[in-house]
Amino acid sequence: MAQDTDSTSYTNCADVLRKSILRVMPDANITIITTDMLPYGDLATDSNWKLINDWQVYEASPYDYTIKLEADMYIPRNIDHWWDVLKDRDVVVSSTIRNFKQEISDIRFYRRFIDDNKLPDVYNAMTYFKKSEVATQFFMLVKEIFTNWEEYKKILKCNPQELATTDWVYSIACHIMGVENTTLPSFTEMSMVHMKQYINGTPTENWTDTFIYECLPDQIRVQTVPQQYPFHYHVKNFCDKIVV
Repeated sequence: MAQDTDSTSYTNCADVLRKSILRVMPDANITIITTDMLPYGDLATDSNWKLINDWQVYEASPYDYTIKLEADMYIPRNIDHWWDVLKDRDVVVSSTIRNFKQEISDIRFYRRFIDDNKLPDVYNAMTYFKKSEVATQFFMLVKEIFTNWEEYKKILKCNPQELATTDWVYSIACHIMGVENTTLPSFTEMSMVHMKQYINGTPTENWTDTFIYECLPDQIRVQTVPQQYPFHYHVKNFCDKIVV
């Protein structure tokens, strides 16, 4: 999904992501879904709340089996083997993240909404689905939650002024559909490096001002550590520095 906002060109990020995938998986089938490709059009009334369109990825995907990735990511190695684990499932939302050292992270700073509401700990940035009745129900539920967020807020612990994030909505949907139907916690290989401040111990959210990094033709290294998992770089203009 690559919906540009007033401040960010997600299409640029998505094109770098596409190139990184093809470098390690040259036979991969990739579709970048831009705003003008959404089956039901742009439903965002706030130009910076494009997340409300996320549910449309289900119909927009031309594939029977899909792994949805957020645009500001880089794939450092072949992950084709994921299909062997995922293919028999209807929906799997990632539930594991890592720091730049490749260690599974248990930092809860960004998970207050999840914890306060006792919801499943999921990360929509990597979501697998196959065209099926269960997946159809899941994405219709995502649509329903986004569309009726004002009503959902009344029964949830959150700031009444806050707009829903996709992680929040997916978490609610996973809870309603059942974590056994929507997650696979034992498959920790399906995880990403998340370059947010508190996960990596940087003084600000802009980790590129603190860490030494190398963008090489065949890998990205942060503080000399080669990145082996999908790399969610978070600082959007970092895509201009990636060599693909």
